[in-house]
Amino acid sequence: MQRFLPLSRETLARDLPASFVVFLVALPLCMGIAIASGVPPERGLITGIIGGLVVGLLAGSPLQVSGPAAGLAVIVFEFVRLHGLGMLGPVLVLAGLLQIAGGLLRVGGWFRAISPAVVHGMLAGIGVLIVLAQLHVLTDAAPKAGGLDNLIAIPRAFFDVMSVDQSGSLAAVAVGLTTIAAMVGWERFRPARLKLLPGALVGVLAGTGLAVLGGLAVKRVEVPDSILGGLALPVAGDWARLAEPTMIVAALTLAVIASAESLLSAAAVDRMHDGPRTAYNRELGAQGAGNILCGLVGGLPMTGVIVRSSANVQAGAATRASTVLHGAWILAFLVALPWVLTLVPTAALAGILVVTGWRLASPAHALHLHARYGLATVGIWLATMVLVVTMDLLTGVLTGLVLSLLQVVPALRKGTLRIENAAASERADVPEVRLSGAATFLQLPHLNAALERTPAGGAVRLSANDLRDIDHTCLEMIGDWASRKAASGTRVEVVGGSGALQDKLAAAVAAPQKD
Repeated sequence: MQRFLPLSRETLARDLPASFVVFLVALPLCMGIAIASGVPPERGLITGIIGGLVVGLLAGSPLQVSGPAAGLAVIVFEFVRLHGLGMLGPVLVLAGLLQIAGGLLRVGGWFRAISPAVVHGMLAGIGVLIVLAQLHVLTDAAPKAGGLDNLIAIPRAFFDVMSVDQSGSLAAVAVGLTTIAAMVGWERFRPARLKLLPGALVGVLAGTGLAVLGGLAVKRVEVPDSILGGLALPVAGDWARLAEPTMIVAALTLAVIASAESLLSAAAVDRMHDGPRTAYNRELGAQGAGNILCGLVGGLPMTGVIVRSSANVQAGAATRASTVLHGAWILAFLVALPWVLTLVPTAALAGILVVTGWRLASPAHALHLHARYGLATVGIWLATMVLVVTMDLLTGVLTGLVLSLLQVVPALRKGTLRIENAAASERADVPEVRLSGAATFLQLPHLNAALERTPAGGAVRLSANDLRDIDHTCLEMIGDWASRKAASGTRVEVVGGSGALQDKLAAAVAAPQKD
């Protein structure tokens, strides 16, 4: 047990309070994401429990927190609408098996080769879809089937709310706006001594307080008599449908998107702390095991999630015990206090998701991409986002990947990337990584492996004398590597190269070392 869950008095003193902070962050998000996915809220909580108790023990990223993710809510909503809730379980089991196979085949590192423009474009498109859908939930109405349908229906929803016979809708809007104002206001102006109290929880408490104290007739979370007993294994007929091509494509889509989001989140978590680095293939297998369990008991798709993970790190977590304990807190809440959920208005949870969706869709990502990588990369972000909103997620992501491939075609004519690791010797007074040819996302796993072999401490030199080109995916990864090196006391220096290429490399390396 000590191998999976290292416990000591010193680490537990940090992990125990951190786990409670993560529990407070996860509770409203698990319920809200479930409602946004078109399923009962307890299913999101079940996914949070499995993400803590199971994936937390097995994860390759010790401080990453797993659970239901807003990035998959749109996919699940559409799938449940077309195929029914019963089919989600078998498809999720198949997706989990694909993830475990990917971990065994050691393809985890390749997910880091996905262009940041595609990832941010996908998340921005999902954010827009979440906002458009949850604006209707804010009025106690049901969202439409697609993003464009939700957009077209917004003016009609506005006039419905303002009509004299829709006082219930107006009350729901008041609850939702109160939630949003309390969440955003708390995150901006909260006292330093209460900085660990999450804004999402404050928002839900404010919206719920308004509904309860004001006696407002708004929709509230519906809870079955037996929450855990309401979850059931998929029936035989649902398993038989797994052979249908539509179900195979759905499982593959869930597996790829969930894996990419989890591993990119894990990479971001690595930049937040100085502890053990992520074992990507182990993390991929752990996510697969979690999704299989979620599919068997009726939960939602599982991913590693950056909001809960960053809360975990900021709260001072030292080991994976914090993640495991947060799952135990959710389970204890479900068993002991399920009646509390019936007080929560659905409009309050919609308010949380409007803020979450807005942050996913933030134009700041496009501005960052433009400042560091140019207009063409922003074009990939924009194309991915627009197609996710107007068509579907798979079309948007595939289009983004094709555009990313076309972007690097000119670079491929400048030669294959060659990497040489030179130890400190007569040829190099400090360890040196020499790059030649063109560095694109197609060689990213090999470049990452070479950089990770460099020693910690002292200085490391990155030689670009013979480097002819480098794409934004490799630049982003080099920036992450330089950040980790800086945290361990290693100074990274760029030598050689000329013009814009040297400037890009120097900027990628220098930025994290100034933080």
